[in-house]
Amino acid sequence: MKILANDGISQTGIDALTQSGFEVITTNVAQEQLIDYINEQKIVALLVRSATTARKELIDACPDLKLIGRGGVGMDNIDVDYAKSKGIHVINTPAASSASVAELVFAHLYGGVRFLYDSNRSMPLEGETNFKGLKKAYAKGIELRGKTLGIIGFGRIGQEVAKIALGVGMHVIATDKFIEETTIEVALTTGDRIDVTLKTQKFDEVIANSDFITLHVPAQKDYVIDAGVISKMKKGASLINAARGGVIDEIALIEALDSGHLSFAALDTFENEPRPEIKLLMHDKISLTPHIGAATLEAQDRIGVELADQISDLLK
Repeated sequence: MKILANDGISQTGIDALTQSGFEVITTNVAQEQLIDYINEQKIVALLVRSATTARKELIDACPDLKLIGRGGVGMDNIDVDYAKSKGIHVINTPAASSASVAELVFAHLYGGVRFLYDSNRSMPLEGETNFKGLKKAYAKGIELRGKTLGIIGFGRIGQEVAKIALGVGMHVIATDKFIEETTIEVALTTGDRIDVTLKTQKFDEVIANSDFITLHVPAQKDYVIDAGVISKMKKGASLINAARGGVIDEIALIEALDSGHLSFAALDTFENEPRPEIKLLMHDKISLTPHIGAATLEAQDRIGVELADQISDLLK
């Protein structure tokens, strides 16, 4: 049976699938040619990440397709319910990339409080002629220790973020529609483990009491963070989105940064991907990455193995 990993898959995943008797094809087929390729090659499983879409048209046109797999968490690029109604298995890898996304959040946080996002732009241009001026410009950094991190969405990724925050010495508060209380297990390299029980709070309480807010929610019909919500945030607070594009009103975000109500923002996902708004890309108070939350070698290995295990269980 042939599997098309159209957006790629780790060698670990390929090896695991090959050992289970599958043929793995890693050719990247253009979206407009995908239906013909799947039918010509008699593909039974299509694996995607965020670039390739699997919509109703493709599902209807590919009768041999038995499974669609998403390497990652969000499945807004797949018509999940429709695929399932046609008897197609739809899978994802919710646990594999959590740690990598959480570490990216803290990369942005550390970079934000010490102005690295701006310094990395300015030093190549002015470092030789304006070293003292730049040093003065970046002289008011702050520490994360002792500050309050608000987490919106307290699933796997949100809890991984909480683990790092606790280790840093931050106060952690969280809100979630489905979780009232959970125990975070912080594992140390010494083999010791520390259990911390956290009760979630109301959304408005987290918004009002956080120095930094990070979002970890699925795609939404409406903004989670709009102008009204931003107005309730602490003056000088900061906002991080490594979840999905469209959960933050980007116009309201820019206005809050320009007015000084928010200190900085960090965006890994955008409303308009792969063409984010130029005002975001050029803003001197926004730390930017191109949707790379799960883009670590370790996460990709875990994603490959998790996909392989599920495919073997469902199709063998």
